Amino acid sequence: MDPKTRHKDELQRGKQNRIQLVIEAAEEVFKERGIDQTTMQNIADRACVGVATVFRFFPKKEKLVVAVATRNLEIVLHTFQAIAEMQVPCYEKISLLFDDFITLLDSDDSSNVKLLENFESYAAYYKEPIEDIDIFNKIYRQISDVFSSIIQQGMEDGSIRNDIPVDKVLTTVINTFGNFARKLSLQKNILTVEPDLDPKEQLLILKDILLSYLKG
Repeated sequence: MDPKTRHKDELQRGKQNRIQLVIEAAEEVFKERGIDQTTMQNIADRACVGVATVFRFFPKKEKLVVAVATRNLEIVLHTFQAIAEMQVPCYEKISLLFDDFITLLDSDDSSNVKLLENFESYAAYYKEPIEDIDIFNKIYRQISDVFSSIIQQGMEDGSIRNDIPVDKVLTTVINTFGNFARKLSLQKNILTVEPDLDPKEQLLILKDILLSYLKG
């Protein structure tokens, strides 16, 4: 590689590293203060860069909000991809997806869940189209496509009962279980008294009920 090309590559890598630094700092501050209460100066201070640097990479706060949300959604995508690629029946893949949702309760803090809830609320009440939201939606569609491949396997491998509309049922089951897991994850950090039934035990019971219904 000639010196000119090497120098150009080093500059590009440096730029990407600074962008990631800003995104990581924004995520930390969003979790602590909430999206609406966070300023670009807060993020610059956390990243230890000038606020002009933050604005150079992200001219508007909503672009940074989408970047943080997309970064978190990519983690979900990688989990779905890893499970989809396993050489096991569809029934077992659904069980593994349930287990991944249950891990939301294993963390001492639910900041990632709160961040996602905060982003959804922010996006719902934002009065104008959010810039770069297509980037977030692209990752969301990829997750849907991966899950569609799991559904297709469920229609073909016999591990899921065939007397039900497999695509509609599996989509409903995963969405319901995921939303319930997120709610319990948030709830365990809000309640000041012990719940009548341990949140993790509730999810395990629901998992057994749903898997018993799905089993082919």
